[in-house]
Amino acid sequence: MISPAVVRRTEQWFVRQGAPTMIEGYGFRSHVLPRMLPALTFVAVGSLAWLVLQQSAGLSRWVLLGLIVAVMVSAWVLLSLFVRRMPNFSPRMTVLVLVVYAAIPVITPLVQSAIDIRFTAPDGDADPEPVWGALIWFVVVFAVAFLATMLATTYGLGSLLKAAIRHVIADLRNSVHLIGRALPPMLFVTLFLFFTGELWQAMNRLSWQRVSLVVLMFAAITVLAAAARLRDEIGRVEQDLRPEVLQVACKGTPLSGVEITEPLPPRRLNGRQSRNLLVMLAIRQLVQAAVIGLALFAFFVVLGLIVVTPEIAEQWIGERPTPSKLFGVPAAMLRNATLFAAFGSMYFSVISMSDAEHRRQFFAPVIEKVERTLEVRAVYLDVRERAGA
Repeated sequence: MISPAVVRRTEQWFVRQGAPTMIEGYGFRSHVLPRMLPALTFVAVGSLAWLVLQQSAGLSRWVLLGLIVAVMVSAWVLLSLFVRRMPNFSPRMTVLVLVVYAAIPVITPLVQSAIDIRFTAPDGDADPEPVWGALIWFVVVFAVAFLATMLATTYGLGSLLKAAIRHVIADLRNSVHLIGRALPPMLFVTLFLFFTGELWQAMNRLSWQRVSLVVLMFAAITVLAAAARLRDEIGRVEQDLRPEVLQVACKGTPLSGVEITEPLPPRRLNGRQSRNLLVMLAIRQLVQAAVIGLALFAFFVVLGLIVVTPEIAEQWIGERPTPSKLFGVPAAMLRNATLFAAFGSMYFSVISMSDAEHRRQFFAPVIEKVERTLEVRAVYLDVRERAGA
């Protein structure tokens, strides 16, 4: 007989892997809201801290700030230890948490108004705002914080971010190999376009906000390409549930001691689970693309400083180039480098998913993690049914 504790530890393993939606019966009240509690408390205490700081000045202000930060961090740590037990909130507890959180953005500006008669803007503006302006501002901030926390908790973005940071460190350790494989084909596609005069003219007049939108478009294309590839991979992985494959996948997990004697039936994924795997894949691809993008950006900046003199830049642009705050380097050069770095990293991400050689070296490790998650899920569901959980 399989112990229910094994099932529970496996569910905690899914959370640490950034795939919490693989837990059977995963829902807002049972799994998401309890794990949101540390972040929601952090936001709530932070708003009250801001209220206290508005009434302080001089040295006492910084002393209070230090105490408040210590309280906020302590509350986060204690509540994080609590939610590691994966508590299940009752309907009454759920309503209580939501009501308290919704009340704080209303109470805070009202208290501030009662103390100061007028509300001081959080951006430090000397002109006070009426209390209704403060109320709207707090409600919007708390609503955005709640939605962002809910999405991050639902899809395990915290765990995925930690894994992404570890992968970044590994990529940087292997940066010579990674960049050596990625840089030549990227330069073949982008190098000569870098010296296009019309592009320098456009980049000299284009704002950084618009350049950022272009970078976001390239990132969105990377995510869409990963989504299309993931559908094919999931269909292939779900059919490979042989005992020898499952036993290898379960090594190092709470299910490592489970005996598997026959193939398990494939289990369909719902929409939330498919999106969770997509987020897992997309974050890894975007992090890898960021490493390549930084290398390309540095290359084009150095190349521009060597080849493109101020006179050449002025001839291409038709006027004196706008200097940037970075040692007076022309802003057009930095924007050009950013544009080509974003395009090159997107191109590399797409190629790494389709080209056989690039796929084996750069994309296969990501798919292996997705495969293992699905294989462990199949065993988990079988064990859960046998344990009567």
